[in-house]
Amino acid sequence: MTEKTETQTQEDRLSSRRLRLQTLVRLRWLAVTGQAVTVFIVAFLLKFPLPLVASCSLIAALAWVNFYLMIRYPPTHRLEPPAAFALLGFDLLQLCALLFITGGLANPFAALVCVPVIISFASQPIRYSTALIGFAMVCITVLAFSPFPLPWFDGMEINVHNVMQFGVWCSIASTMAFAAFYAYRVSMEASQLADALAATELVLQREKHLSQLDGLAAAAAHELGTPLATISVVAKEMERELKNDDRFREDVQLLRSQSERCRDILRRLTTLSAEGEAHMRRLPLSSMMEEIVAPHREFGIKLELVEKSPRRGEPVTDRNAGIMYGLGNLIENAVDYAREKVTVTVEHDHEKVLIVIEDDGNGYAPDILTRIGEPYVTKRQKEDTAGGLGLGLFIAKTLLERSGASLVFENRDPENAGARIRIEWPRVLIDANSTK
Repeated sequence: MTEKTETQTQEDRLSSRRLRLQTLVRLRWLAVTGQAVTVFIVAFLLKFPLPLVASCSLIAALAWVNFYLMIRYPPTHRLEPPAAFALLGFDLLQLCALLFITGGLANPFAALVCVPVIISFASQPIRYSTALIGFAMVCITVLAFSPFPLPWFDGMEINVHNVMQFGVWCSIASTMAFAAFYAYRVSMEASQLADALAATELVLQREKHLSQLDGLAAAAAHELGTPLATISVVAKEMERELKNDDRFREDVQLLRSQSERCRDILRRLTTLSAEGEAHMRRLPLSSMMEEIVAPHREFGIKLELVEKSPRRGEPVTDRNAGIMYGLGNLIENAVDYAREKVTVTVEHDHEKVLIVIEDDGNGYAPDILTRIGEPYVTKRQKEDTAGGLGLGLFIAKTLLERSGASLVFENRDPENAGARIRIEWPRVLIDANSTK
């Protein structure tokens, strides 16, 4: 995936999580309340000289716009990125105007300029957020040249040195940039995780659906049995009545033979379901592993299944779609990146069940090894990695961990190149005969 495509995908993912207008309205009412209380305290309790009319006008403008949005749009309305950018830009402009007439960067509340920028980076596409932080930088630069003094006691004036002004500017700018980047990364990772978990649920539902097809077949056989029996009886009666009529005899015989054929097919389906319901729902660990490994043997890579523990007393597992898909995915990745051989080792005792998957490829690159299991890690080059490192591996890891397994991804010894995955369960979680 190219850098441009990946950036566009990230922007589309953030666009799908559009900011809800009601959330912004509530935050703005909080801002209106905070600004009004601050102006009241400064002007009437502390009795500092303050441009009261201008300050109240700016606060009233924010309140009026907020009230208009509240009555104009429903609470569930979600903002398109341009609309969200405009509203956050207005909030930033109103706040900076209020700060400009009350001391500029000398005002202790100047750091609040960061808030609209942080909200934007947490919820909006990066191009709109970048434009907003650029606008915020211009605003705090203008604040540095405010000619209005900080409201203070009569006869006293606070003069902030230019070096101090520059230091405050740098402090606000760096705080804004750091907080914006942090909010963007956290929001992006949360979005990726949510999308990946949704994909995991879809895969799990598909596997469960496939495992339930035998039950559907039994239900179909039961429901279709009666009408087919009726058709067969009617066909026999017609054959008996029309056996001397050359016009219809062959057609009736064909109808009867085909109805009998349908009944035979349904009878086999019913038999398979009755047999499978008992022994297919639960199966020994060795049988489950052989079923998982079998589809990956015909790809030119030697796939060896090693059972270190005896089959006597082995765990009997429930047919778990998540476990079977997860292990199958890990084995498939090992086969894809092996040179000649993949070894799957199964071991169990009274306390644990351990499965180790090893390949003889080049192993995991050091920078990838620390990120294995994260969603959308798509660096998958056969010459420097072993195993799937994208969404498939995240799904497999998530499904296995849901079943109670712990996974360890590592490289083999330097003498034996390749990757190793250790999957371990407490036996009580995987053995259907254990007391849970």
